[in-house]
Amino acid sequence: MKGRSTSPPGTTPGTLPAMPEAVPIYLDYNATTPVLPQVFEAMLPYLREHFGNPSSDHHYGRKAKEAVEHARTRVSTMLGCAPEEVLFTSGGTEANNLAIRGVAEARADRNRLVTTIIEHPATANPCGWLEQHGYCVKRVGVDAEGRARLDLFQDALDTSTSLATVMHANNETGVLQPVRAIAEMAHAMGAYVHTDAAQSIGKVPVNVDELRVDLLSIAGHKLYAPKGVGALYVRHGTRLEPFARGAGHERGLRPGTENVAFIVGLGKACEVVSADLGEAANAMRELRNELWAHLHAGIPGIALNGHELERLPNTLSVRFPGVSGNAVLAGAPELAASTGSACHGGEEAPPSVIMAMGINATEALGTVRLSLGRTTTRDEVECAARALVRSWKQVATEREALG
Repeated sequence: MKGRSTSPPGTTPGTLPAMPEAVPIYLDYNATTPVLPQVFEAMLPYLREHFGNPSSDHHYGRKAKEAVEHARTRVSTMLGCAPEEVLFTSGGTEANNLAIRGVAEARADRNRLVTTIIEHPATANPCGWLEQHGYCVKRVGVDAEGRARLDLFQDALDTSTSLATVMHANNETGVLQPVRAIAEMAHAMGAYVHTDAAQSIGKVPVNVDELRVDLLSIAGHKLYAPKGVGALYVRHGTRLEPFARGAGHERGLRPGTENVAFIVGLGKACEVVSADLGEAANAMRELRNELWAHLHAGIPGIALNGHELERLPNTLSVRFPGVSGNAVLAGAPELAASTGSACHGGEEAPPSVIMAMGINATEALGTVRLSLGRTTTRDEVECAARALVRSWKQVATEREALG
């Protein structure tokens, strides 16, 4: 009788097992965040025993309905609004579409929208769709620090404007936009104001009354909740039409059976990140500044994209001199980050947000976005800085050798 093989599963007898793949340092928290352990644990009962439909009038339905309303209260507490002003959606993109297209349809007597040239596609594309269907869309530029120009916004607004929509913080540069000032100008013209707060929620305080907005979008996966859930704040009295039709869920504005477990996760995430928001923001800001100091010391000519102070505490967008950001990241495989550049037909295109600030295409191609999170450590920041400096020097040397 043959003896049982003692080789590890997946290996040939007599060979050594493959070494586990090294996990890169994650500095792409603006793209998505991991689900917090507390959030995961809060969701589990609603994936198992509390599986009822919130619209059902029995024990299982009532348990699910209670969970949804508790989550609604947690979200509203974070935003400083009433619970009934919060609608749950499948994410930030749906929330933006509901806000933008919903206002346009509800206020058909006003056919103008005003936005900026640096919006996320989740806002820019719904505006573009409306433009294709007869609406006038005015897109306002930004200054050299990446903030929307208030003078141009004022010029773009008039009494035919139904909505002004501007992101609270830019996803590429982290630059905070002058939402309150824009809201005051827009309201003077009788327009509603919407902000996409997907990037700012959980990183800086966000209060709908302080911002003076009528609508505000949230994406769960940007604040340590799962992908596939979000919310839209709709101020009392704001006219809005649903763009999807169905039953009367979410005040009749977002039909479809609620995703209870994920809604619970979003509510829990709002509670967790709100509890220590200032402390977490300060920790991320300190590490971000250390990362910038390391890069600035090791790379002559490296430049910061965006406003030095008016930006998210976790975001560092930089331009590496004389090289492409993609090449720098390719030479630092121990790091997971992004550039914002697009590739079309094999050719690298510079990030449009950076060029909107007046940076030429060649310099803009050197952009890398490094975004930190609540779990980022000092060791990770130091390792990332060493990897980036080493990669830049290698890429720059090779580029110089090629002439």
